[in-house]
Amino acid sequence: MNFLSLFCAFLCLTPALAIWPRPQNLTTGSTPLRLSSTFSINFSGINQVPSDLSDAVTRTTNFLKTDKLQALTPDRGASSSSAVDSARTLSSLTLKFNPGATVTSLSSEATQGLGTQDESYSLQVPANGGSAVLTANTALGLFRGLTTFGQLWYDLDGTTYTLQAPIQVTDAPAYPYRGFMLDTSRNYFPVTDIKRTLDAMSWVKINHFHWHAVDSQSFPVVVPGFEEISQKGAYSSAQVYTPADVKDIVSYAAARGIDVMVEIDTPGHTSIISQSHPEHIACPEATPWAQFANAEPPAGQLRLASPATTTFTANLIKAASSMFPSKLFSTGGDEINENCYTKDPQTQQDLASQGKTLEQALDTFTQATHSVLLDAGKTPVVWEEMALEHQVQLNNETIVLVWISSEHVAAVAQKGFRLIHAGSDFFYLDCGAGGWLGANINGDSSCNPFKTWQKAYSFNPTANLTDDQAKLVLGGQQLLWAEQSGSSNLDPIAWPRAAASAELFWSGPGGDVRTALPRLHDVAYRFVQRGVKAIALQPQWCALRPGACDVDA
Repeated sequence: MNFLSLFCAFLCLTPALAIWPRPQNLTTGSTPLRLSSTFSINFSGINQVPSDLSDAVTRTTNFLKTDKLQALTPDRGASSSSAVDSARTLSSLTLKFNPGATVTSLSSEATQGLGTQDESYSLQVPANGGSAVLTANTALGLFRGLTTFGQLWYDLDGTTYTLQAPIQVTDAPAYPYRGFMLDTSRNYFPVTDIKRTLDAMSWVKINHFHWHAVDSQSFPVVVPGFEEISQKGAYSSAQVYTPADVKDIVSYAAARGIDVMVEIDTPGHTSIISQSHPEHIACPEATPWAQFANAEPPAGQLRLASPATTTFTANLIKAASSMFPSKLFSTGGDEINENCYTKDPQTQQDLASQGKTLEQALDTFTQATHSVLLDAGKTPVVWEEMALEHQVQLNNETIVLVWISSEHVAAVAQKGFRLIHAGSDFFYLDCGAGGWLGANINGDSSCNPFKTWQKAYSFNPTANLTDDQAKLVLGGQQLLWAEQSGSSNLDPIAWPRAAASAELFWSGPGGDVRTALPRLHDVAYRFVQRGVKAIALQPQWCALRPGACDVDA
């Protein structure tokens, strides 16, 4: 056999070391190693282990027993049985903090502020058995290392093994923000769906949940002091997120290394507030809706020129922000329809009495809503229009979500704002599903075509930026707008595609789709084993034969 044939045979018989996202530094060997039947995960040198870190250890231990993931090879690992049977055993994994580390909870570190977290870790798995060692400066770092450790193993007839010891990993993220956005307003997602999504996010080291909680169609979040909005604005009394639900979700996320950034979009996308406060909404449910709303029905926007509405909104933002410990809070600011305000007598009267233009009123409105966030020690986050299309004086600390096109990133960076990639041309998960508006036979999705995982994976976060501008890039996220999504299809739409950006913004750009695909197959299969209904990326025949289904194979 020539070298190429030998190499292909090796690939078909040896599972890829399927760590996702790709570590910054990884070395492996070729020695089989199996877990002892009494394998345990222990702490060393820690007087009091944070309970959420201890819980993470319990979950990892359980996954090692229940994943039962067979190697993605044609024989599912059977040809390695002799090597596995005679392999040395790993008896334990020891978790340690580096000297001088301050022990705090995983949850507190996850929410302490963007860019302040230390997620680095080091993992050594010896080939000769004994104990593996995981070290980090923080509980968050240990948690990331536990995630990696759980991805090393396969099952063969009840034995948990790897063929590639010794394994050494030194790792840390390239970007501090690695996100996933879920829209819970177009269609409602039960808390169990959100928790399952948070679990899946944590398994690929995504650390921010951007919760697009409310919109024109519904207002499911019960905000203390503003309960009437959800009472009249939720789809039903059963389709709400109570303060207890919010606290539960936030705590669940934090214990998995995830910060929850909520979004209350203003002044647009607020039609539903007219059900409880008609005095604050211009052109509520006006028709034809396309003349009064830039994106979709129903029409309706906050009367941004009204002092009473500005005060109402600032108080709503203040109350909502108090429900979330995150230092990030999004006030949206996208897709404002000028015609709605032009045709609204109250807005025109307010503008005239104040001697302001619409843009000046928008600036006053934004200053009021952002000031309550800044006063609370939080950082405002906005969609790109607020930085590029409107005459608004944003605080220098404001973070901009670039969504309309990745080509707009340079313009945001030129203004000196920190930014998060959320381009619809790379990261929108809902694209390509066909149009959802009725009476539109040949309609297509507004962001057609479908965005493959490879498309997201190919993205360069610093393209067309200077070195100084590149420092403004905080990371990126994939987004699921839910016009055509609900509980029944959440998992297959999101996973494993959303894992593509998880690796892009952890490992950095330049990954090879050829070598990534076998590992992403592994992610999908492991997710399914853990109860997440990830979609198949290819026929299983291809998944078991890396490279065999490449376009040039």
